[in-house]
Amino acid sequence: MLSQDEIDALLNIGSDEAEEVSTDSAEELTNLEEDTLGEIGNISFGSSATTLSTLLNQKVEITTPTVCIMDKNKLIEKFEDDHISVEVNYIEGFIGTNVFMIKVQDAAIISDIMLGGDGSAPSMDLNEIHLSAVQEAMNQMMGAAATSMSTIFNKRVDISPPNILSKEIEEEFFQKQFADEHTYVKVSFHLKVGNLSTLILCKLCH
Repeated sequence: MLSQDEIDALLNIGSDEAEEVSTDSAEELTNLEEDTLGEIGNISFGSSATTLSTLLNQKVEITTPTVCIMDKNKLIEKFEDDHISVEVNYIEGFIGTNVFMIKVQDAAIISDIMLGGDGSAPSMDLNEIHLSAVQEAMNQMMGAAATSMSTIFNKRVDISPPNILSKEIEEEFFQKQFADEHTYVKVSFHLKVGNLSTLILCKLCH
């Protein structure tokens, strides 16, 4: 983990550089911005991976984050796969929302293990109990991420309880969230859960 001085150095953009960044194309990131977003994500989601490993009693490996610009239309296309959406809001420290798009198969594996199974033959028919297990996993993971972010930024960061979005609410949510933006910054990771599953976690910034 980086020291506080190193984090401060990453986040410190001088006045000359700030002016240069403001004149850049909205579809580009400076190297400093990419490194900062990647390092913040690496620290916070690294904590989430450790928490998930403890919850599932499985080895969890996380890849180095990938930071890129993504067009809104391409982003929405990725939502067409069979999945569930889990919404987590910041209620202190930051303003914003995290939405996790989890494939049904991955959600089934996580819930099966949390409910006492071994994840090798999970039911794809997710009922309320399975969804509650997924919510709790996301709650623990994002709670760990919020704690890490509190350390990074030296202020309290807190989140709301996770909320499963129904298909109808999800459609309304993304139409509202993406109404005024054409491009987003995507910070993505792969989480490998033992030999059972590989989850893709994406954090979107605008």
